[in-house]
Amino acid sequence: MLRFVFATLLALSLAGPPAAQEDPVTGVIAAQIEAFRQDDFAAAFGFASPMIRGLFGTPERFGAMVRRGYPMVWRPAEVQYLDQRIEGPFTYQKVRIRDGAGTYHMLEYQMLPTPDGWRINGVWFLDAADLAA
Repeated sequence: MLRFVFATLLALSLAGPPAAQEDPVTGVIAAQIEAFRQDDFAAAFGFASPMIRGLFGTPERFGAMVRRGYPMVWRPAEVQYLDQRIEGPFTYQKVRIRDGAGTYHMLEYQMLPTPDGWRINGVWFLDAADLAA
């Protein structure tokens, strides 16, 4: 019995955050954030939609944009997945991120289903009033 409990706890600890594991949309966002944490811009670029990849062209240019414009995504201290809604072909995921200085940022990810899985089609900042959501 003790072995079973230990094996179950070990499996749960290796599985990662439940929300990211259960939902493919948040799973893609979490995987991209993890790639940013590892400075693996090629992997992070792979989670971008074809439109975003075409816009930036290379993982290096994409990484430079994220480091400059979204440093809290590049090096988050905490990530919390909030509301999700569907509009047309897109799913929108609200994400609250705390940066290393302790400041919270509310972002919304526009997710696009593709034959290769969910891809991030855009990310923008929401109003400060949305931080309480």
